[in-house]
Amino acid sequence: MPLALLRRMRTKRPDRGSGLRMPLPVGAGAFSCEVLDPVGQALGGVEVTVTETRGAARTVAKATTDPHGLFLATLEPGQYTVLLTGSGLQPNRLTVDIVPGQSEPPRRVQMEPSQQLELPPPGTWLFDPPHTAIRFIARHVGMANVHGRFTRFRGGIHIAERMEDSRVEVVIDASSINTGNNTRDAHLRSADFLDVDNFPEIHFASNRFTWRSGPKWTLQGPLTMHGVSRSVTLDTTYLGAVNGGYEQELRCAALATAELHREDYTLNWRNMLARGIAVVGPTVKLELDIQAMYRNHNTPTPPE
Repeated sequence: MPLALLRRMRTKRPDRGSGLRMPLPVGAGAFSCEVLDPVGQALGGVEVTVTETRGAARTVAKATTDPHGLFLATLEPGQYTVLLTGSGLQPNRLTVDIVPGQSEPPRRVQMEPSQQLELPPPGTWLFDPPHTAIRFIARHVGMANVHGRFTRFRGGIHIAERMEDSRVEVVIDASSINTGNNTRDAHLRSADFLDVDNFPEIHFASNRFTWRSGPKWTLQGPLTMHGVSRSVTLDTTYLGAVNGGYEQELRCAALATAELHREDYTLNWRNMLARGIAVVGPTVKLELDIQAMYRNHNTPTPPE
């Protein structure tokens, strides 16, 4: 019942001017705004940058809207440019004049969707290894991050007539793990971790494409590693398609990220420092930075 009441209140979009009034520092004024999404709902996480319009155009405030879409800043008198940006949205720019001792009701700003990038044409797209990277980050001894990558892999994307029916498949040579340290890499290949002698490949195959907003998509599917399969979600940003590369071939690009839990894949090797801090953290951040070439009879062979 309280949730339903809250939704009805949100739908009415009450005037929030009185609720945002606050004591001001002597000689200062205030700017506030309420940011709405393209359908008129409160939009949190929009980046708001306030810049002086005179002199060196110094940035004086920078933050993101709260979950209710609200932003407020106290400012010295003068004229400012307010830039609002968000993923999948057109930037919105305002000019505001700040008057000493005044705090106007929040200005309502409705964001509009950005022009969606043209999706790649249907067909099969093959990864271009020299221009594709599969990277990971793991926490080490509770402080620093260890960065690594897999240097050998293959895969591609099948773009369907209906984008939501498309598929991605990636096969990684587990023994190609490289963190820049031979001793550490040998340990990661051992039975304590990847056990590459018994599980030579890491495999991902998507079974669901879901559009979120603008260039943002979600890919879901099973990731098989160390003999265990678990469903994972890849947060994916489509970067567009162009003619370019070795022979001006058609290629597309995307960046996908996910967070994996080691113990989900029985990579549960444990070793503690004297204070009980784990040598290796429980999660691994995975990043796939992909360029793929449209496959036809003219598709060039990537160089070794």
